Amino acid sequence: MNTLDENQYLLAPAPDGEGLSTHVSGFDENGQPVTVNVVTEKPVTLYLNSQEIVTMMTIGDHPDLLAVGYLRNQNMLKPDDEITGIDYDDDLDVVVVRTKRQTNYEQILKKKVRTSGCAQGTIFGDIMDGFDDVSLNQETRLKTSDLYKLTKTINTTPSLYLSAGAIHGCVLCQDGRALVYMEDVGRHNAVDKIAGWMHLNNENAGDKVFYTTGRLTSEMVIKTVMMGIPVLVSRSGFTAWGVELARRAGLTLIGRARGKRFTALSGHERIIRDLEPASIANEEPDHGRKGSRHD
Repeated sequence: MNTLDENQYLLAPAPDGEGLSTHVSGFDENGQPVTVNVVTEKPVTLYLNSQEIVTMMTIGDHPDLLAVGYLRNQNMLKPDDEITGIDYDDDLDVVVVRTKRQTNYEQILKKKVRTSGCAQGTIFGDIMDGFDDVSLNQETRLKTSDLYKLTKTINTTPSLYLSAGAIHGCVLCQDGRALVYMEDVGRHNAVDKIAGWMHLNNENAGDKVFYTTGRLTSEMVIKTVMMGIPVLVSRSGFTAWGVELARRAGLTLIGRARGKRFTALSGHERIIRDLEPASIANEEPDHGRKGSRHD
């Protein structure tokens, strides 16, 4: 990992990226004509070698990272698999990941679990397969000063959310720095893009913090644990099963991180309170604490 200047991303959102949003005309509450910027979405069909796996609705950026991350988080791509090629056809909206190992997931594809994401994702096979075998880094610590800095940096980064809305973001962080920031119409896609980036860059997960704009559901907890990341943070709230799984895995789970406020429902021993909340300007109104702009 190269030393980064503060607020310097390795990979950041591209709100002005070609094809990621479009202008649509309409009328406001007073009947006056308006033009608004809205995100686009498109189907991308993923193949692993010669087998069709899934068709994903996505904004269409970083199809290679999305494909690899999806396969990693589905445990269809093993950590030691050699990827021999990633091909994307923009005209056909197809991405093909090729591996040296022969693969056949016909049986696992028959068992599907719909997730609770706003743009419902699908988990194939046993969603808990290998969950209890993951050992998260117990030495990782998160300073409250870094947490406050991260939330401010992330929430002020130019993004599709700020320019168009209707989108989720996920950010890979380390030592108070936001490293990789991905957006998509479904938070599961944003997670998978980061998982793909980590896999292709052989990035260590044990010293990372994962930030998501969405709710802390069982899906988010399972994916974070399976990625090997020991700390998960959100500006939104929790589900009971998400908390139960976080405690079971020893994951630090922090939600409602807005302004100077946050709530930790699991793994609080990783938190180092080195900065008093009273010293932080409350830049967000308290009435929004229980919700999320991305819920």
